Amino acid sequence: MARRLLLAAAVAAAVPSAAAQAPVVPAAAPSVPAAPAIDPQRLALATVVVDKVFPVGTYKRLMGGTMDRMLGSIVDTAGALPMRQLAAIGGMDEAEASKLPQASLAQVMEIYDPHYRERTRIGMRAMMDAMSVTMTRLEPRVRSGLARAYARKFDLGQLRDLDAFFRTATGSYYAAESMGIYMDPELMAEMQAFAPELLKDLPAMAKTAEAATAALPKPRRMADLSPAERKRLAALLRVEDDALSDPPATSLPNGTTP
Repeated sequence: MARRLLLAAAVAAAVPSAAAQAPVVPAAAPSVPAAPAIDPQRLALATVVVDKVFPVGTYKRLMGGTMDRMLGSIVDTAGALPMRQLAAIGGMDEAEASKLPQASLAQVMEIYDPHYRERTRIGMRAMMDAMSVTMTRLEPRVRSGLARAYARKFDLGQLRDLDAFFRTATGSYYAAESMGIYMDPELMAEMQAFAPELLKDLPAMAKTAEAATAALPKPRRMADLSPAERKRLAALLRVEDDALSDPPATSLPNGTTP
């Protein structure tokens, strides 16, 4: 039982950290077909509009104080959920998770790590600060992509209407707040309220995804690979061929083996 509790705690403690990583940028952009050229006049006007709805420094502002409220909500919500529910969300077998007590993560962690809540908040804050630096560096690319998207989505007349609106007092205020409003305490409170329902449904969602892929062949085992495939895999993983082994059952969905 103690081993299951520690395993569940480890899984559960990872939930808020994983959730906080939502706004990351993919390591590599997906390959997309070349898009038609954009009318330079539309792009120029779209850039003016984007300067208002996504001004320089937006990421730094979003990841500042407003993010703290969201992170606090994530920690509080995850901490209040029963360990068995969090363990199931993390992939623990349903039968194994059902053996866990109904104690919450916060109750267990208060004993296991009295500084759990503080440690989690500080760690997430540090991660967000570091991410803010990265996202601020990447922000010009986001703004450029957003300008191109606006130029394709709206014609010249619509872009002129948007620009005219954003030049008014109300429009200017709306444009400046349009991104940050998603971090508003009112919205954060509603998101925190429905988070337990969403987390409760995640295991069922995972089963739905598993059922949708049931017709696909199971992953191959090492014994199924050809010598050339083993050699290529070893080179990709930078290990010797004889060091290759099948992944443990717990690393696969529902603890199944390939």
